[in-house]
Amino acid sequence: MPEIDLLKIINVLGTFAFAISGATMAMSKKLDAFGVLVIAFVTSIGGGTLRDILIGNLPVGWLSSDFILLIILITSLLTLFFYKYLNKLSTTLFLFDALGIGLFTIAGAEIAEAKGFNIPICITLGTITACFGGVLRDVLLNHVPLIFRKELYATACIIGAAVYFFNKKLGLNSELNTFICIGIIVALRIWAVRYKIYLPSITIPDQEED
Repeated sequence: MPEIDLLKIINVLGTFAFAISGATMAMSKKLDAFGVLVIAFVTSIGGGTLRDILIGNLPVGWLSSDFILLIILITSLLTLFFYKYLNKLSTTLFLFDALGIGLFTIAGAEIAEAKGFNIPICITLGTITACFGGVLRDVLLNHVPLIFRKELYATACIIGAAVYFFNKKLGLNSELNTFICIGIIVALRIWAVRYKIYLPSITIPDQEED
């Protein structure tokens, strides 16, 4: 029986989840089919591309994988055809985004670890992998990026990645650890939105004119 490459499966699932998230948000802005494809593409590969550039993993991952591009294309087309159903399922779409950051955080952290980086850098690169595609998506769609708002987003990624390395030090089974930490990130994201748990915002009081 061939060995299953869990990291590849995580990358595929993360790409699928983020492609749906990006394509749906693009359609909500009434972009044409090409625009939808571009936003889905950027959302899916933006974080991984930046991570690969930072760690010198060149050419970046998607340039060496026609399969990833095919997933983005097929997912975007399916979203175009079934948008009227997906648009009614805001909770489902939120879950796709939450699942995407969970999958990509752990995938990014594992790739960074394989390159020999220390744990804080691996956590940072995992968070970049999960969040930067969404930043690009939001900027292109003229939104304030979700990562810069009060909601727990990057924080959930950091906590999940930190638990991943803590469990690894304890000797927890690798596959089990991966699933647990993806679940932690997704659960934190859902919990934060469900109960409106926010990081404190910083406000600067208006200065009085002389």
